[in-house]
Amino acid sequence: MTTSTPEQQNEADGKGESLPPLGSNYFKLFSASTISNLGDGIGTIAYPWLASAVTRSPVLIALVAVMQRLPWLLFSLPAGVITDRNDRRTLMVISSWLRAALTLAVAVVVLLRQGDLLGPDEISAAGAVVESDLVLYLTVLAATVLLGTAEVLYDNSAQTFMPAIVAPPNLERANGRLWSTEQIANTFVGPPLGAFLLLVAFSFPFVVDAISFAVAAVLITLIPKGAAPAREKPVVDTSETAEPTTWRTELVEGVRWLWGHDLLRPMAIILGLLNGLGTMSGAILVLFAQEVLLTSPTEFAILGTGGAIGGIVGGWTASWVSRKIGSGPSLGITLVGGAVIHLVIGLASEWILVWVMFSMFMFTAVLWNVITVSLRQTIIPDHLLGRVNSVYRFFAWGMMPIGALLGGLIVVATEQFADRDLALRMPWLVAAAGHLVLYLFAAPRLTTAKMDAARAAAVSDES
Repeated sequence: MTTSTPEQQNEADGKGESLPPLGSNYFKLFSASTISNLGDGIGTIAYPWLASAVTRSPVLIALVAVMQRLPWLLFSLPAGVITDRNDRRTLMVISSWLRAALTLAVAVVVLLRQGDLLGPDEISAAGAVVESDLVLYLTVLAATVLLGTAEVLYDNSAQTFMPAIVAPPNLERANGRLWSTEQIANTFVGPPLGAFLLLVAFSFPFVVDAISFAVAAVLITLIPKGAAPAREKPVVDTSETAEPTTWRTELVEGVRWLWGHDLLRPMAIILGLLNGLGTMSGAILVLFAQEVLLTSPTEFAILGTGGAIGGIVGGWTASWVSRKIGSGPSLGITLVGGAVIHLVIGLASEWILVWVMFSMFMFTAVLWNVITVSLRQTIIPDHLLGRVNSVYRFFAWGMMPIGALLGGLIVVATEQFADRDLALRMPWLVAAAGHLVLYLFAAPRLTTAKMDAARAAAVSDES
Protein backbone atom coordinates (compact mmCIF):
# COMPACT_ATOMS: atom_id res chain seq x y z
CA MET A 1 0.00 0.00 0.00
CA THR A 2 1.50 3.32 -1.07
CA THR A 3 1.53 6.25 1.37
CA SER A 4 1.58 9.04 -1.19
CA THR A 5 -1.29 10.73 -2.92
CA PRO A 6 -1.96 10.13 -6.64
CA GLU A 7 -0.65 13.63 -7.39
CA GLN A 8 2.60 12.82 -5.61
CA GLN A 9 2.90 9.53 -7.45
CA ASN A 10 2.47 11.10 -10.87
CA GLU A 11 5.02 13.85 -10.31
CA ALA A 12 7.52 11.77 -8.31
CA ASP A 13 7.59 8.98 -10.89
CA GLY A 14 7.98 11.47 -13.71
CA LYS A 15 5.26 9.83 -15.81
CA GLY A 16 3.73 13.18 -16.72
CA GLU A 17 0.19 11.87 -16.24
CA SER A 18 -2.35 14.68 -16.24
CA LEU A 19 -4.44 15.32 -13.18
CA PRO A 20 -8.25 15.43 -13.49
CA PRO A 21 -9.55 18.96 -14.20
CA LEU A 22 -10.62 21.10 -11.26
CA GLY A 23 -14.02 21.67 -12.86
CA SER A 24 -16.39 24.59 -13.32
CA ASN A 25 -17.94 24.27 -9.87
CA TYR A 26 -14.53 24.68 -8.28
CA PHE A 27 -13.98 27.87 -10.26
CA LYS A 28 -17.33 29.25 -9.12
CA LEU A 29 -16.27 28.65 -5.54
CA PHE A 30 -12.84 30.04 -6.44
CA SER A 31 -14.38 33.25 -7.85
CA ALA A 32 -16.72 33.70 -4.89
CA SER A 33 -13.89 33.31 -2.42
CA THR A 34 -11.63 35.69 -4.36
CA ILE A 35 -14.26 38.43 -4.49
CA SER A 36 -15.26 38.10 -0.83
CA ASN A 37 -11.57 38.17 0.12
CA LEU A 38 -11.21 41.42 -1.81
CA GLY A 39 -13.84 42.82 0.54
CA ASP A 40 -12.03 41.27 3.51
CA GLY A 41 -8.83 42.98 2.37
CA ILE A 42 -10.63 46.30 2.37
CA GLY A 43 -11.92 45.46 5.85
CA THR A 44 -8.40 44.79 7.18
CA ILE A 45 -7.73 48.49 6.66
CA ALA A 46 -11.18 49.87 7.43
CA TYR A 47 -11.97 48.18 10.77
CA PRO A 48 -8.69 48.79 12.65
CA TRP A 49 -8.42 52.32 11.26
CA LEU A 50 -11.99 53.02 12.31
CA ALA A 51 -11.26 51.63 15.79
CA SER A 52 -8.14 53.79 16.06
CA ALA A 53 -10.23 56.82 15.14
CA VAL A 54 -12.41 56.07 18.15
CA THR A 55 -9.81 55.17 20.79
CA ARG A 56 -6.03 54.92 21.28
CA SER A 57 -6.26 52.40 24.12
CA PRO A 58 -4.28 49.19 23.31
CA VAL A 59 -6.75 47.10 25.29
CA LEU A 60 -9.80 48.55 23.50
CA ILE A 61 -8.10 48.14 20.12
CA ALA A 62 -7.18 44.54 21.00
CA LEU A 63 -10.75 43.93 22.16
CA VAL A 64 -11.94 44.44 18.57
CA ALA A 65 -9.68 41.56 17.49
CA VAL A 66 -10.92 39.52 20.46
CA MET A 67 -14.54 39.99 19.40
CA GLN A 68 -13.68 39.09 15.81
CA ARG A 69 -12.20 35.72 16.84
CA LEU A 70 -14.42 34.96 19.86
CA PRO A 71 -17.01 33.11 17.72
CA TRP A 72 -14.33 30.53 16.86
CA LEU A 73 -14.18 29.72 20.56
CA LEU A 74 -17.93 29.81 21.23
CA PHE A 75 -19.58 28.78 17.96
CA SER A 76 -17.18 26.48 16.09
CA LEU A 77 -18.41 23.25 17.77
CA PRO A 78 -22.13 23.77 17.06
CA ALA A 79 -21.20 24.98 13.56
CA GLY A 80 -19.72 21.55 12.86
CA VAL A 81 -22.99 19.80 13.70
CA ILE A 82 -24.91 22.32 11.58
CA THR A 83 -22.51 21.70 8.68
CA ASP A 84 -22.96 17.93 8.80
CA ARG A 85 -26.74 18.15 9.21
CA ASN A 86 -27.43 20.59 6.37
CA ASP A 87 -26.51 21.28 2.76
CA ARG A 88 -23.08 22.91 2.86
CA ARG A 89 -23.65 24.99 -0.26
CA THR A 90 -26.85 26.49 1.20
CA LEU A 91 -25.06 27.38 4.44
CA MET A 92 -22.36 29.22 2.47
CA VAL A 93 -25.00 31.25 0.62
CA ILE A 94 -26.86 32.17 3.82
CA SER A 95 -23.62 33.14 5.58
CA SER A 96 -22.57 35.37 2.69
CA TRP A 97 -25.88 37.23 2.63
CA LEU A 98 -25.72 37.70 6.41
CA ARG A 99 -22.24 39.20 6.14
CA ALA A 100 -23.41 41.50 3.35
CA ALA A 101 -26.32 42.78 5.45
CA LEU A 102 -24.21 43.27 8.59
CA THR A 103 -21.45 45.13 6.76
CA LEU A 104 -23.97 47.40 5.06
CA ALA A 105 -25.44 48.21 8.48
CA VAL A 106 -21.98 49.20 9.71
CA ALA A 107 -21.58 51.42 6.65
CA VAL A 108 -24.82 53.24 7.50
CA VAL A 109 -23.79 53.83 11.14
CA VAL A 110 -20.35 55.09 10.09
CA LEU A 111 -21.91 57.36 7.46
CA LEU A 112 -24.13 58.97 10.09
CA ARG A 113 -21.21 59.64 12.45
CA GLN A 114 -18.19 60.09 10.19
CA GLY A 115 -18.27 63.87 10.58
CA ASP A 116 -17.14 63.46 14.20
CA LEU A 117 -14.17 61.20 13.33
CA LEU A 118 -10.59 62.33 12.81
CA GLY A 119 -9.21 62.03 9.30
CA PRO A 120 -6.58 59.36 8.46
CA ASP A 121 -3.72 61.88 8.49
CA GLU A 122 -4.71 63.10 11.96
CA ILE A 123 -5.01 59.54 13.30
CA SER A 124 -1.59 58.53 12.01
CA ALA A 125 0.14 61.27 14.00
CA ALA A 126 2.24 59.56 16.66
CA GLY A 127 0.81 60.00 20.13
CA ALA A 128 -2.53 61.36 18.93
CA VAL A 129 -5.28 61.10 21.55
CA VAL A 130 -8.84 60.50 20.43
CA GLU A 131 -11.91 60.77 22.64
CA SER A 132 -13.90 57.55 22.70
CA ASP A 133 -17.18 57.50 20.82
CA LEU A 134 -19.08 54.83 22.79
CA VAL A 135 -21.89 54.29 20.26
CA LEU A 136 -19.55 53.79 17.31
CA TYR A 137 -17.14 51.64 19.32
CA LEU A 138 -19.97 49.35 20.49
CA THR A 139 -21.19 49.14 16.89
CA VAL A 140 -17.75 47.97 15.77
CA LEU A 141 -17.66 45.35 18.55
CA ALA A 142 -21.15 44.04 17.79
CA ALA A 143 -20.48 43.89 14.07
CA THR A 144 -17.22 42.01 14.50
CA VAL A 145 -18.88 39.39 16.73
CA LEU A 146 -21.75 38.80 14.30
CA LEU A 147 -19.49 38.85 11.24
CA GLY A 148 -17.16 36.42 12.98
CA THR A 149 -20.06 34.05 13.70
CA ALA A 150 -21.12 34.07 10.06
CA GLU A 151 -17.48 33.56 9.05
CA VAL A 152 -17.22 30.45 11.25
CA LEU A 153 -20.22 28.88 9.53
CA TYR A 154 -19.04 29.90 6.06
CA ASP A 155 -15.45 28.75 6.43
CA ASN A 156 -16.36 25.41 8.00
CA SER A 157 -18.90 24.78 5.24
CA ALA A 158 -16.45 25.81 2.50
CA GLN A 159 -13.63 23.57 3.71
CA THR A 160 -15.93 20.58 4.03
CA PHE A 161 -17.56 21.35 0.66
CA MET A 162 -14.25 21.38 -1.23
CA PRO A 163 -13.70 17.58 -1.23
CA ALA A 164 -17.17 17.14 -2.74
CA ILE A 165 -16.36 19.15 -5.88
CA VAL A 166 -12.63 18.43 -6.25
CA ALA A 167 -11.09 14.99 -6.75
CA PRO A 168 -8.73 13.88 -3.91
CA PRO A 169 -5.58 14.01 -6.10
CA ASN A 170 -6.34 17.68 -6.76
CA LEU A 171 -6.91 18.87 -3.19
CA GLU A 172 -3.45 20.34 -2.53
CA ARG A 173 -3.43 21.99 -5.97
CA ALA A 174 -6.98 23.34 -5.54
CA ASN A 175 -6.34 24.62 -2.02
CA GLY A 176 -2.98 26.11 -2.96
CA ARG A 177 -4.32 28.03 -5.95
CA LEU A 178 -7.34 29.19 -3.99
CA TRP A 179 -5.24 30.56 -1.13
CA SER A 180 -2.69 32.19 -3.39
CA THR A 181 -5.44 34.07 -5.24
CA GLU A 182 -7.16 34.91 -1.96
CA GLN A 183 -3.89 36.46 -0.85
CA ILE A 184 -3.78 38.66 -3.96
CA ALA A 185 -7.29 39.91 -3.23
CA ASN A 186 -7.00 40.02 0.56
CA THR A 187 -3.60 41.65 1.03
CA PHE A 188 -2.41 42.95 -2.34
CA VAL A 189 -5.45 44.55 -3.95
CA GLY A 190 -7.92 45.00 -1.07
CA PRO A 191 -5.86 47.03 1.44
CA PRO A 192 -4.63 49.70 -1.02
CA LEU A 193 -8.19 50.00 -2.32
CA GLY A 194 -9.41 50.28 1.28
CA ALA A 195 -6.87 53.03 2.00
CA PHE A 196 -8.04 54.96 -1.05
CA LEU A 197 -11.69 54.59 -0.05
CA LEU A 198 -10.88 55.77 3.50
CA LEU A 199 -9.44 58.97 2.09
CA VAL A 200 -12.75 59.58 0.31
CA ALA A 201 -15.03 58.74 3.26
CA PHE A 202 -14.91 56.43 6.28
CA SER A 203 -18.11 54.68 5.15
CA PHE A 204 -17.01 53.79 1.59
CA PRO A 205 -14.86 50.74 2.45
CA PHE A 206 -17.76 49.12 4.30
CA VAL A 207 -20.13 49.65 1.37
CA VAL A 208 -17.73 47.94 -1.04
CA ASP A 209 -17.13 45.16 1.49
CA ALA A 210 -20.89 44.52 1.68
CA ILE A 211 -21.15 44.36 -2.11
CA SER A 212 -18.34 41.78 -2.26
CA PHE A 213 -20.23 39.43 0.09
CA ALA A 214 -23.40 39.81 -1.96
CA VAL A 215 -21.61 38.96 -5.21
CA ALA A 216 -20.00 35.93 -3.53
CA ALA A 217 -23.44 34.71 -2.43
CA VAL A 218 -24.73 34.92 -6.00
CA LEU A 219 -21.73 33.00 -7.39
CA ILE A 220 -22.13 30.17 -4.87
CA THR A 221 -25.83 30.00 -5.73
CA LEU A 222 -24.77 29.23 -9.33
CA ILE A 223 -23.21 25.95 -8.18
CA PRO A 224 -25.98 23.39 -8.83
CA LYS A 225 -27.40 21.69 -5.75
CA GLY A 226 -26.63 18.32 -7.28
CA ALA A 227 -23.04 19.24 -8.09
CA ALA A 228 -21.68 17.51 -5.03
CA PRO A 229 -22.23 13.76 -4.85
CA ALA A 230 -24.31 12.43 -2.00
CA ARG A 231 -22.18 12.17 1.09
CA GLU A 232 -21.64 8.76 2.59
CA LYS A 233 -23.54 8.29 5.82
CA PRO A 234 -22.70 5.90 8.63
CA VAL A 235 -24.94 2.91 9.16
CA VAL A 236 -27.68 4.02 11.52
CA ASP A 237 -29.64 1.73 13.79
CA THR A 238 -33.29 2.40 12.94
CA SER A 239 -34.79 -0.26 15.21
CA GLU A 240 -37.36 0.66 17.83
CA THR A 241 -34.75 0.29 20.59
CA ALA A 242 -32.35 2.75 18.96
CA GLU A 243 -31.94 6.06 20.72
CA PRO A 244 -32.58 9.18 18.59
CA THR A 245 -29.48 11.04 17.48
CA THR A 246 -29.08 14.32 19.35
CA TRP A 247 -26.84 17.35 18.85
CA ARG A 248 -24.83 16.33 21.89
CA THR A 249 -24.34 12.79 20.56
CA GLU A 250 -23.15 14.05 17.18
CA LEU A 251 -20.88 16.65 18.74
CA VAL A 252 -19.32 14.14 21.13
CA GLU A 253 -18.70 11.80 18.19
CA GLY A 254 -16.67 14.51 16.45
CA VAL A 255 -14.74 15.41 19.63
CA ARG A 256 -13.89 11.78 20.33
CA TRP A 257 -12.71 11.14 16.78
CA LEU A 258 -10.30 14.08 16.85
CA TRP A 259 -9.09 13.53 20.41
CA GLY A 260 -8.44 9.87 19.65
CA HIS A 261 -6.32 10.68 16.58
CA ASP A 262 -2.63 10.66 17.49
CA LEU A 263 -1.72 13.12 14.72
CA LEU A 264 -4.62 15.58 14.48
CA ARG A 265 -4.91 16.05 18.26
CA PRO A 266 -1.42 17.54 18.74
CA MET A 267 -1.66 19.32 15.38
CA ALA A 268 -4.81 21.15 16.52
CA ILE A 269 -3.27 22.12 19.86
CA ILE A 270 -0.04 23.32 18.23
CA LEU A 271 -1.94 25.39 15.67
CA GLY A 272 -4.05 26.90 18.46
CA LEU A 273 -0.95 28.06 20.30
CA LEU A 274 0.58 29.25 17.02
CA ASN A 275 -2.51 31.30 16.18
CA GLY A 276 -2.60 32.70 19.71
CA LEU A 277 0.96 33.98 19.29
CA GLY A 278 0.07 35.47 15.90
CA THR A 279 -2.94 37.41 17.18
CA MET A 280 -0.96 38.53 20.24
CA SER A 281 1.10 40.75 17.96
CA GLY A 282 -1.48 41.33 15.25
CA ALA A 283 -4.09 42.74 17.64
CA ILE A 284 -2.03 45.89 18.21
CA LEU A 285 -0.59 46.07 14.68
CA VAL A 286 -2.45 49.26 13.79
CA LEU A 287 -0.94 51.08 16.80
CA PHE A 288 2.50 49.58 16.17
CA ALA A 289 2.34 50.72 12.54
CA GLN A 290 1.08 54.22 13.37
CA GLU A 291 3.29 55.02 16.36
CA VAL A 292 6.47 52.96 15.89
CA LEU A 293 6.70 52.63 12.10
CA LEU A 294 4.95 56.02 11.56
CA THR A 295 2.90 54.76 8.61
CA SER A 296 0.20 56.66 6.76
CA PRO A 297 -3.00 54.83 5.67
CA THR A 298 -1.44 54.17 2.26
CA GLU A 299 1.79 52.84 3.77
CA PHE A 300 -0.23 50.69 6.18
CA ALA A 301 -2.07 49.25 3.20
CA ILE A 302 1.18 48.61 1.31
CA LEU A 303 2.50 46.85 4.43
CA GLY A 304 -0.02 44.10 3.87
CA THR A 305 1.03 43.53 0.25
CA GLY A 306 4.19 41.87 1.54
CA GLY A 307 1.97 39.16 2.95
CA ALA A 308 0.20 38.89 -0.39
CA ILE A 309 3.42 38.18 -2.27
CA GLY A 310 4.49 35.59 0.27
CA GLY A 311 1.04 34.01 0.18
CA ILE A 312 1.03 33.80 -3.61
CA VAL A 313 4.43 32.11 -3.68
CA GLY A 314 3.39 29.80 -0.86
CA GLY A 315 0.13 28.83 -2.54
CA TRP A 316 1.79 27.88 -5.82
CA THR A 317 4.83 26.13 -4.32
CA ALA A 318 3.53 24.52 -1.10
CA SER A 319 2.84 21.15 -2.69
CA TRP A 320 6.29 21.15 -4.35
CA VAL A 321 8.06 22.15 -1.11
CA SER A 322 6.19 19.45 0.79
CA ARG A 323 7.32 16.78 -1.69
CA LYS A 324 10.93 17.98 -1.78
CA ILE A 325 11.69 18.26 1.94
CA GLY A 326 8.77 16.39 3.48
CA SER A 327 5.61 17.50 5.26
CA GLY A 328 7.21 17.47 8.72
CA PRO A 329 10.17 19.76 7.91
CA SER A 330 7.79 22.04 5.98
CA LEU A 331 5.71 22.57 9.13
CA GLY A 332 8.92 23.09 11.10
CA ILE A 333 9.83 25.96 8.76
CA THR A 334 6.64 27.74 9.85
CA LEU A 335 7.53 27.53 13.53
CA VAL A 336 11.23 28.41 13.32
CA GLY A 337 10.58 31.05 10.68
CA GLY A 338 7.88 32.57 12.87
CA ALA A 339 10.37 33.02 15.72
CA VAL A 340 12.90 34.82 13.52
CA ILE A 341 10.28 36.94 11.78
CA HIS A 342 8.61 38.14 15.00
CA LEU A 343 11.99 38.98 16.51
CA VAL A 344 13.01 41.08 13.50
CA ILE A 345 9.67 42.92 13.45
CA GLY A 346 9.89 43.56 17.19
CA LEU A 347 13.25 45.27 16.70
CA ALA A 348 12.40 47.08 13.44
CA SER A 349 11.72 50.78 12.97
CA GLU A 350 11.27 50.86 9.17
CA TRP A 351 8.05 49.64 7.63
CA ILE A 352 9.90 48.38 4.50
CA LEU A 353 11.73 45.79 6.63
CA VAL A 354 8.45 44.76 8.23
CA TRP A 355 6.99 44.41 4.70
CA VAL A 356 9.70 41.87 3.87
CA MET A 357 9.05 39.98 7.11
CA PHE A 358 5.32 39.86 6.39
CA SER A 359 6.10 38.29 3.01
CA MET A 360 8.21 35.57 4.62
CA PHE A 361 5.65 34.97 7.35
CA MET A 362 2.75 34.54 4.95
CA PHE A 363 4.77 32.11 2.82
CA THR A 364 5.24 29.86 5.84
CA ALA A 365 1.62 30.28 6.97
CA VAL A 366 0.23 29.22 3.58
CA LEU A 367 2.71 26.33 3.46
CA TRP A 368 1.30 25.13 6.79
CA ASN A 369 -2.33 25.59 5.68
CA VAL A 370 -2.01 23.80 2.33
CA ILE A 371 -0.39 20.77 3.96
CA THR A 372 -2.60 20.47 7.04
CA VAL A 373 -5.98 21.33 5.49
CA SER A 374 -5.41 18.95 2.57
CA LEU A 375 -4.37 16.29 5.10
CA ARG A 376 -7.58 16.75 7.09
CA GLN A 377 -9.73 16.68 3.98
CA THR A 378 -8.08 13.37 3.05
CA ILE A 379 -8.10 11.45 6.33
CA ILE A 380 -11.35 12.54 8.06
CA PRO A 381 -14.42 10.46 7.07
CA ASP A 382 -16.81 12.59 5.04
CA HIS A 383 -19.84 12.09 7.29
CA LEU A 384 -17.73 13.43 10.18
CA LEU A 385 -15.84 16.09 8.25
CA GLY A 386 -17.93 19.05 9.39
CA ARG A 387 -17.86 18.12 13.07
CA VAL A 388 -14.22 17.04 13.27
CA ASN A 389 -13.16 20.08 11.26
CA SER A 390 -15.05 22.34 13.67
CA VAL A 391 -13.52 20.66 16.73
CA TYR A 392 -10.08 21.06 15.16
CA ARG A 393 -10.78 24.73 14.54
CA PHE A 394 -12.13 25.13 18.08
CA PHE A 395 -8.63 24.34 19.33
CA ALA A 396 -6.81 25.97 16.40
CA TRP A 397 -8.77 29.25 16.25
CA GLY A 398 -10.19 29.38 19.77
CA MET A 399 -6.85 30.67 21.07
CA MET A 400 -7.05 33.74 18.81
CA PRO A 401 -9.27 35.88 21.06
CA ILE A 402 -7.16 34.90 24.06
CA GLY A 403 -3.97 35.82 22.21
CA ALA A 404 -5.44 39.14 21.06
CA LEU A 405 -6.42 40.09 24.60
CA LEU A 406 -2.97 39.11 25.89
CA GLY A 407 -1.40 41.35 23.23
CA GLY A 408 -3.24 44.39 24.54
CA LEU A 409 -2.52 43.51 28.17
CA ILE A 410 1.19 43.04 27.44
CA VAL A 411 1.34 46.58 26.04
CA VAL A 412 -0.45 48.01 29.07
CA ALA A 413 1.73 46.05 31.52
CA THR A 414 4.96 47.05 29.76
CA GLU A 415 3.96 50.73 29.85
CA GLN A 416 4.08 50.52 33.65
CA PHE A 417 7.89 50.27 33.59
CA ALA A 418 8.92 51.28 30.04
CA ASP A 419 8.03 53.79 27.34
CA ARG A 420 5.27 53.41 24.74
CA ASP A 421 7.72 52.41 22.00
CA LEU A 422 8.99 49.34 23.85
CA ALA A 423 5.48 48.49 25.01
CA LEU A 424 4.23 48.25 21.41
CA ARG A 425 7.24 46.10 20.48
CA MET A 426 6.88 43.68 23.40
CA PRO A 427 4.08 41.44 21.96
CA TRP A 428 6.30 40.70 18.95
CA LEU A 429 9.25 39.78 21.17
CA VAL A 430 7.12 37.52 23.39
CA ALA A 431 5.67 35.84 20.28
CA ALA A 432 9.20 35.18 18.97
CA ALA A 433 10.13 33.30 22.14
CA GLY A 434 6.82 31.43 22.04
CA HIS A 435 7.48 30.16 18.51
CA LEU A 436 10.80 28.62 19.58
CA VAL A 437 9.23 26.82 22.56
CA LEU A 438 6.41 25.59 20.32
CA TYR A 439 8.88 24.19 17.78
CA LEU A 440 10.55 22.06 20.48
CA PHE A 441 7.12 20.63 21.37
CA ALA A 442 6.00 20.08 17.77
CA ALA A 443 9.14 18.64 16.14
CA PRO A 444 8.76 15.03 17.42
CA ARG A 445 5.00 14.99 16.94
CA LEU A 446 4.46 16.40 13.41
CA THR A 447 6.77 14.24 11.31
CA THR A 448 6.54 13.25 7.65
CA ALA A 449 6.35 9.58 8.62
CA LYS A 450 3.35 10.15 10.89
CA MET A 451 1.49 12.17 8.22
CA ASP A 452 2.18 9.59 5.52
CA ALA A 453 0.99 6.84 7.86
CA ALA A 454 -2.25 8.74 8.52
CA ARG A 455 -2.92 9.08 4.79
CA ALA A 456 -2.22 5.37 4.24
CA ALA A 457 -4.54 4.42 7.11
CA ALA A 458 -7.35 6.54 5.65
CA VAL A 459 -6.97 4.87 2.23
CA SER A 460 -6.96 1.45 3.89
CA ASP A 461 -10.14 2.22 5.84
CA GLU A 462 -11.95 3.35 2.68
CA SER A 463 -11.03 0.14 0.86
